Amino acid sequence: MKLRSEELKKRAQEAGVSVEQLADAISSDKLKGDKAVSAVRNWMGGRDHPRCRRADIEALGAAVGCLPKDIAKFTSAVNHSRGSQKKAKLVADLVRGKDCLAATNMLEFSTKRAAVAFKKCIQAAVADAEQLGADSSELFVSEVSVDRGMHIKRFRPKDRGRAHPILKRTCNITVSVQERS
Repeated sequence: MKLRSEELKKRAQEAGVSVEQLADAISSDKLKGDKAVSAVRNWMGGRDHPRCRRADIEALGAAVGCLPKDIAKFTSAVNHSRGSQKKAKLVADLVRGKDCLAATNMLEFSTKRAAVAFKKCIQAAVADAEQLGADSSELFVSEVSVDRGMHIKRFRPKDRGRAHPILKRTCNITVSVQERS
């Protein structure tokens, strides 16, 4: 789960809540005083440092007078998925911007190997959203990113005692889901 900074800024402005008031709302053992103010400023600027936890998002939602699902996007990741980044990007383009139900149905019948990992990723993000009370029929895939993962290194014996390397590529898949406004 990640915080949508633009939505938080907009809601805070509408409610007339200052950064200091938001910092008071999220203050805990780890974030107190200046650290809490710095964290809220970072989150409003789109930076996720320190990491925004679920309890922080719930406190911020209560402070600006909205539900946590309204200021959060639900993210899930599959790391070190077998298959190249180039092949997985074809599947990413297929589901980007689609409703979650339609995307899951497309992936169910896709012949691409990466479709299985994308389907798991979307289902995990939808389950997180439903825990916070989001309507599953209103969810859509807002962001999809595919990054290069590590290489699995193998060697093939060749003539005259030589060895030729074989690089088995992996990729990291990240999917974000949010509710339509």
